[in-house]
Amino acid sequence: MQIIKSLSNLLFFILPTFLAAQSTYLPQGDKAYQLLDRLEIMQPVGREINFSTIKPFNRHFIVDRIEKIDSLYRASGFLSIGENGPSLSKVDQYNMLRILMNNQEWVSGSKESFLSAKPLLKSLYKTKANLLEVNQHNFFLAVNPILYGMLGTEKGNKDQLYLNTRGLNLRGRIANKIGFFTSITDNQERGPKFFQQKVLDVRSVPGGGYYQNYKTSGIDYFDGRGYITLNAAKYIDIQFGYDKNFIGNGYRSLFLSDNANSYLFAKLNTKIWKFNFQNLFMELESQFSKRRDTLLDRKYAAMHHLSMNVTKWLNIGLFEGIIFGRVNHFDFQYLNPIIFYRHVEGSIGSPDNALAGIDFKANLVNRFQLYGQLLLDEFNLKQVKADNGSWSNKWGLQLGLKYINILGVPSLDLQLETNRVRPFTYSHRFAVANYTHYNQLLAHPLGANFQEYIAILNFQPIPRLLIQTKLIYYFQGIDSLGKRNFGSNPLLLYSTRKGDYGYFLGIGRKVTSFNSLLLISYEWKENLFIDFSAQQNNYAIKSEKYTNNSTLFTVGVRLNFIRRAY
Repeated sequence: MQIIKSLSNLLFFILPTFLAAQSTYLPQGDKAYQLLDRLEIMQPVGREINFSTIKPFNRHFIVDRIEKIDSLYRASGFLSIGENGPSLSKVDQYNMLRILMNNQEWVSGSKESFLSAKPLLKSLYKTKANLLEVNQHNFFLAVNPILYGMLGTEKGNKDQLYLNTRGLNLRGRIANKIGFFTSITDNQERGPKFFQQKVLDVRSVPGGGYYQNYKTSGIDYFDGRGYITLNAAKYIDIQFGYDKNFIGNGYRSLFLSDNANSYLFAKLNTKIWKFNFQNLFMELESQFSKRRDTLLDRKYAAMHHLSMNVTKWLNIGLFEGIIFGRVNHFDFQYLNPIIFYRHVEGSIGSPDNALAGIDFKANLVNRFQLYGQLLLDEFNLKQVKADNGSWSNKWGLQLGLKYINILGVPSLDLQLETNRVRPFTYSHRFAVANYTHYNQLLAHPLGANFQEYIAILNFQPIPRLLIQTKLIYYFQGIDSLGKRNFGSNPLLLYSTRKGDYGYFLGIGRKVTSFNSLLLISYEWKENLFIDFSAQQNNYAIKSEKYTNNSTLFTVGVRLNFIRRAY
């Protein structure tokens, strides 16, 4: 970690004279992301919004896009985008206003509509979006409470499900040069049985980290995130902190997702002309067995992502990542922001785990978006042609489609996606170099040796109401009862396999799973949601005639927080 800290200290000393206005970022899962997806497909303004593969989004950039779109509509005298583009519905206009309200530090126009009619105790909730807000020439601060209460039932489970979350988040900027964000929550949770089993399997909270047992089959855990941001000159954003990142256009990502726990990172993002180039340096926790009062070993990762707007409607990206195969050791060779990591790995004879990939996104006729990723861990063309199931062909493929305003119905959107990952992808001969963090997977949560199909239907019939249906089906080959490694679990060394051939997709104990969700979410007040969900999860191991079905019903109230998804 010393190298990431040293890098951040160096940046603080050499950059202040070059700093320009900076910004914090929209948290993953923010309500704004659905609208931003729609606006990108509509393409009302310029190419810049096509750089949405890298998440989370910059608040300043998003407000600038929204304001330009709003100006275009007002100037036209009617709510439409060009001659062939779709019109903005009342729901879209409402959501645009809400994005501006929740990121008002960057709004250049009137903010009068953001003010509360009756502030609380004269000094709280002066604006509708923030409990406490300070907006001065050289200082901005927004402070908000986090509250989440959820109760649920699971068929066949005598214990009630619950989630109790309390916390605080704040963001701001100092002298228009340094931005900061922090979010802290304390959580007590009893999830469904399959969630409880997952906690035991990975010895951590899915999507989180360390936990303690709480009452009967519950867990107690703390989640803290935070970062600072700088902007070097006009084109380079710098972020240093403890949080998550996401690279991709889909519901899943085969490159880097937000599935695992947060981690310490330093990120440089350069956006100029038609290019966006990101450098990401990460400190991760190596594979471990849970023990008290023991310092966990660290491992390090470095990733590049370069994307280019080839045309107004087509964006193509290149990805490369490396997980260092050495405990508590950072290799300075990987600080080079340009050179290919595979070349470095080969030149120094390292035991590191290198991956590469390509992604694309195409917006078509202001209604559709095609997207995809191809991940290469190892690829042997000769073995592919032989079709012999060689273990060394480790790759993943994602294809997806987004369709907005289905059949002309405003705010009725569909997303279809499939993900396919070959056996042993993400694994390595050394445990320290596998593609994991805190015993969780850095990319797709299923690991490898699977095929997945996803359908998500979102409908916002009125401004405050969201109805979502989500269907997920997958099949996967998992390890045998004798612990034979069939390549589904990246936490297992690939050297423990038996033989080199016959590893076709789904080999091993074949698992099938079908997960369906109905969510109804109503925003009663700004950032205050009432949620109701019904979920059915069917899981089966065919060869053993084993089934494990779960029926869930939950109701929850949340303030300034994203919904917990099982």
